[in-house]
Amino acid sequence: MKLFRFSGRRNFLGGLSYIETVIGVGIFAFVALTLYSTYERVFVVARTAQARVNAVALANEQLEIARNLPFSNVGTIGGIPAGVIPPVQTLVRGGMTFIATTTVRNIDIPFDGTIGGSPNDLSPADNKLVEIDLMCTTCKLFRPLIMRTNMGPKNLEGTSTNGSLFVQALDAAGLPVPAANVNIFNNSSTTLINIDDVTSTSGMLQIIDAPPGNQVYQITVSKSGYSTERTYSPLGPTTTNPVKPHATVAVQTVTQLSFTIDRVATLNFSSVTPSCVAVPSVNFQLTGSKLIGTAPNVFKYNKLFATDASGLKVLNDIEWDSYALVASSTTYDLAGIVPLSPLTIAPGANQNVQLIMKPKNRPSTLITVKDGATGLPISGATVEIEKGGITTTQTTGRGFLSQTDWSGGAGQSTFTDVTRYASNDGNVDTGGLPGEARLLSILNTYPPSGQLTSSTFDTGSVSNFYQLTYQPTNQPAQTGVNSVRFQLATGNSTSSWTYLGPDGTAGTYYTSTGTDIAAIHNGNRYLRYNMLLSTASSTLTPSVSDVGFTFTSSCVPPGQVLFEALGTGTYNLTVWKSGYSTSTDTFTVSAGQWQEKIVTMTP
Repeated sequence: MKLFRFSGRRNFLGGLSYIETVIGVGIFAFVALTLYSTYERVFVVARTAQARVNAVALANEQLEIARNLPFSNVGTIGGIPAGVIPPVQTLVRGGMTFIATTTVRNIDIPFDGTIGGSPNDLSPADNKLVEIDLMCTTCKLFRPLIMRTNMGPKNLEGTSTNGSLFVQALDAAGLPVPAANVNIFNNSSTTLINIDDVTSTSGMLQIIDAPPGNQVYQITVSKSGYSTERTYSPLGPTTTNPVKPHATVAVQTVTQLSFTIDRVATLNFSSVTPSCVAVPSVNFQLTGSKLIGTAPNVFKYNKLFATDASGLKVLNDIEWDSYALVASSTTYDLAGIVPLSPLTIAPGANQNVQLIMKPKNRPSTLITVKDGATGLPISGATVEIEKGGITTTQTTGRGFLSQTDWSGGAGQSTFTDVTRYASNDGNVDTGGLPGEARLLSILNTYPPSGQLTSSTFDTGSVSNFYQLTYQPTNQPAQTGVNSVRFQLATGNSTSSWTYLGPDGTAGTYYTSTGTDIAAIHNGNRYLRYNMLLSTASSTLTPSVSDVGFTFTSSCVPPGQVLFEALGTGTYNLTVWKSGYSTSTDTFTVSAGQWQEKIVTMTP
């Protein structure tokens, strides 16, 4: 018998050696990367430390240069005090580039009194503060270096021929704004003055020993993420009477101006129909209440905008204020604003604004109903207009969808064509008289009953439903009691429908116009109705000319209603709601006009 020697051990050891090699390479790579990362961090730290040493040396050099200048020359070019030091320099040390910003300020020290104090120092430019701010823009982990020194004159000060300019930055609540950027510009003096500085922790910047001049100091106060306020020239093209003219500095006096800035807001505009369908390309004008000039008024903010193809527009950097808003497009009119105009925008707000639009059907009048105490919109107020004995009534804060024609026929799932519907059992005639649904006559005989189911109405968002209305309200007596009946079905999907009556069950029907819709439907978006016609006479039929329902949703403006297709002339206006005094007024409608009428109600 031939014997075979088993050699698996050698193969096994060979495989194990390969794995060990891979693991060894991995460990080596990990250690190498760790060492490299540590070396890199050590290098960055060393480089940063060297940059700090270079910066300190440069700052000390610049301060020594200032100390060795004649006291009268210690100042910045274009600054106050004026001098020979460049306000911004690019310096190189050890292969590193630094930006050096120098600020020189006069200091009023209290040994001889203080300006505006007791005693009043009429020559307050006692000493000078020199500050050097160094920044290395290419150095990692480098923090700005700030060094400063005080300098005094060798001799006693003389009588000042200049004045002082104090700039105070406050927010909308009247609190100081520290580190606000202040630019002071004056090109009317012998030497151009152009100062860029920041306010102190108390929100104040004091410019002492400023050359006198009448309305020559242009001041702008700003801060990143904040609004901007400035002075204006009385000789400007649009500000002949500026509210805040350029500052005046008089000899041995203090001029103090306050500037109010605060965090800017964001406004998110959307233009939609009352059922939340986007309306593109809506133009709107936004006008603030703050003025920069008077006689005539010049508004600080007055701009035109338009929503995009999706009905959206975002405005950033909006200053806190109260803004009036007017909107329109070539085919739509404004039917309401959420929230009401004027828009009160708080500092730092992120505010959504809806422009509710309806297809133009002029003349039209938008009635806005406000609470006299709070200025807030009043929903649920009844608004009645009357002319020539004809009265039309709407309720604020409620949307209205209706159908007035069924002549387009069946087969439509969603209510897009206003003349069509979902289904018909064959006993309802929708084409015999356009704009009317009735039982179908066959050889002058009407069937005992018929049923029509509407398409799906979309309110655009989760809604609450209020009343079902239909016309006409009276039917021929021979057709019998309750010859016109309705049931409603709602849901947040369109896959299934359960039709219910006013008590929320399937066994009852809406038999009177203006009946409250069962609360069980609230919180849904979609609605369908079943119209049931019946007659006790084979020769007479009931009829329906329109069906509608009221609702509230996120796209229905509170406190506003739009009356459309009005006749020209003068209308009587009556508005009432429980808990408020009834308001009466009149308004006049002209051909082709859109207008807004504001009603303020007293609790």
